[in-house]
Amino acid sequence: MLAAVDHVQLAAPPGSEPALRAYYEGVLGMTETPKPPVLAARGGCWFEAGAVRLHLGVEADFRPARKAHPGLLVRDIEAYADRLAAHGAEVVWDDDLPGHRRFYSQDPVGNRLEFLEPRPGD
Repeated sequence: MLAAVDHVQLAAPPGSEPALRAYYEGVLGMTETPKPPVLAARGGCWFEAGAVRLHLGVEADFRPARKAHPGLLVRDIEAYADRLAAHGAEVVWDDDLPGHRRFYSQDPVGNRLEFLEPRPGD
């Protein structure tokens, strides 16, 4: 039986690791975690923040995920959106999910990311 999501994997182009580190660590505030040596040889990066774990794997024929995306719960969504915008990331608000505030953004290689926070009392 399913118990939880261990991680979400997104693709990235070869050589994008420095940009991924700058974004996922510097902008999102995640921490890079070491990959096992056999997997590290493939490139890419792994990041985590609390229970959230994102793996960015290198894909030679990379195409960014523009529709498929992880939905990441955040606290104080306004401040988090301001943080992303201050780092030059586009923030696109969407009010179509009842009971939540949410916005979309993209990582530096074009993958879509959703950030959401439940509305109190909804």
